Amino acid sequence: MRILHTADWHLGRLFHGTHLTNDQSHLLDQFIDLLADQKPDVIVLSGDVYDRAYPPVEAVELLDETLARIAIDHNIPMLIIAGNHDNPSRLEFGSRLMTDRGIYLFGRLTSCDTPIVLQDADGPVTFYLAPYCEPAEVRAHLQDDAAVCFDSAMRSLVGRHQVNGRSVLLSHSFVHGGSVSDSERPLSIGGADTVSADHFLPFSYVALGHLHQPQSFNGGRVRYSGSLMKYSFNEAAQRKSVSIVEIDAAGEIQTEEFQLTPRRDMRVIRGTLEELLQRPDDYGPRDDYLMATLLDEGAVYDAMGRLRDVYPNLMHLERAAQLEGDGEIRRASDIVGKSDLDLFNDFMQAMTSSEMTPEQTEVFVEVAEEIRREEREGTS
Repeated sequence: MRILHTADWHLGRLFHGTHLTNDQSHLLDQFIDLLADQKPDVIVLSGDVYDRAYPPVEAVELLDETLARIAIDHNIPMLIIAGNHDNPSRLEFGSRLMTDRGIYLFGRLTSCDTPIVLQDADGPVTFYLAPYCEPAEVRAHLQDDAAVCFDSAMRSLVGRHQVNGRSVLLSHSFVHGGSVSDSERPLSIGGADTVSADHFLPFSYVALGHLHQPQSFNGGRVRYSGSLMKYSFNEAAQRKSVSIVEIDAAGEIQTEEFQLTPRRDMRVIRGTLEELLQRPDDYGPRDDYLMATLLDEGAVYDAMGRLRDVYPNLMHLERAAQLEGDGEIRRASDIVGKSDLDLFNDFMQAMTSSEMTPEQTEVFVEVAEEIRREEREGTS
């Protein structure tokens, strides 16, 4: 069976105030063209279909058009699970009608008790579904008090099935040891949000979503396809792709990546202001989405305005080093990749000259988790 694995479309994404819908549409056109070339038997989309719980109209329209082209023009079944950016109930809207056209939508854990079985010339392949859900949801649904963290929740989800024969698991989770990017929202504030790849050993293939860089574990059987496009400058060096996975009669797999070409690339350019202004041809296409790192040591006047006259899609500007009031050099890279908890703790130290107490940390984590839960469920 030939499986096209993709994830983390993040339709409706805003990037530094710029809507990326046209860029996403450009890539999804290539995705549709790939279906005719590669003729997969099934498509799996492993979460974060949308970028937020209440996506803009343009994002919903783009998904509607894409699913129609897949189901009507190509008649290929597609399995979709919710990620931590999706509203699970909203993602499932119309799911019973869409199932008749081969589009299977799984947002809530309660919809995923029964696996989907598809057939090819070698017999059945069973697809198991594990959309993103909080450990508390798993604990309540399975009535399993052992599901106290993401890792134990995954153990409970996988352990409820008797996995035999050729099998595929769709999961939106953070595998321990995975390489992260700046654009991924943490699954937990101040807690353990990773799961062990050992939980996935029973499956022929595990189609993962959440991490935006393509990467694999367990000899390639556990894989992140990566995001549809670059969503942060931290991902500038990554090559985005989708994966074609072929499962033979014995359950062995072969994987091939197919790169997608963006409408505009996302890149980082470095130089002095004078160099960037006087020699723009040295820095690649000017209309790409750009971040400029200025190497000037002294003051510069209206750098963003002057650079945007040359690079119209300059999104972000930073200095390689910035002099603090106390004379220390603070680099922009010092805050890249820090969690919300770490950043707030840094703020508290700057304001009070002391770190947060365990009690303050606990309050911050509780409030931050509640805000994120309300945003995802649309109850705020």
